Amino acid sequence: MSKPAGNRTAKEKAIQPKGGKASEPVLLSGGNPQIAKGDGDAPVQAYIAAMPGWKREAGRNLDALIVRTVPDAHKAVKWNSPFYGVEGQGWFLSFHCFTRYIKVTFFRGSALQPVPPVASKDEVARYVHIHEHEAIDEALLSDWIRQAAALPGWVP
Repeated sequence: MSKPAGNRTAKEKAIQPKGGKASEPVLLSGGNPQIAKGDGDAPVQAYIAAMPGWKREAGRNLDALIVRTVPDAHKAVKWNSPFYGVEGQGWFLSFHCFTRYIKVTFFRGSALQPVPPVASKDEVARYVHIHEHEAIDEALLSDWIRQAAALPGWVP
């Protein structure tokens, strides 16, 4: 028996259409999941669950690393991407699925040491790309996450 539409959890709302019928999430360009925007862990977990193939496990690992590094991180899904922030400081990190990689955005990345490797059109933002079968330097990524969370974040 299905729940009435008004009684669905945030995660269920994120992955089910308004008619209440379960369906596969829509994958946008590059395989990025289309997940309803929302605050909290549930929409982020719905996004991660909808990530295709190897990216799902990478997304779980990335989320776990962020939570271990910044236990009080505020989470949301905005613009079909998970966002992580510190209450009252703004967003410090987001990630997004592309065809061949996951792009991790550090909104104030140019202030991190060492500076993350991929430049942006925005001179302040920097990126890290996570590719399939490529080792991730968790110590360095964790250090960047810790540094980024301590800076004033991005406020849209």
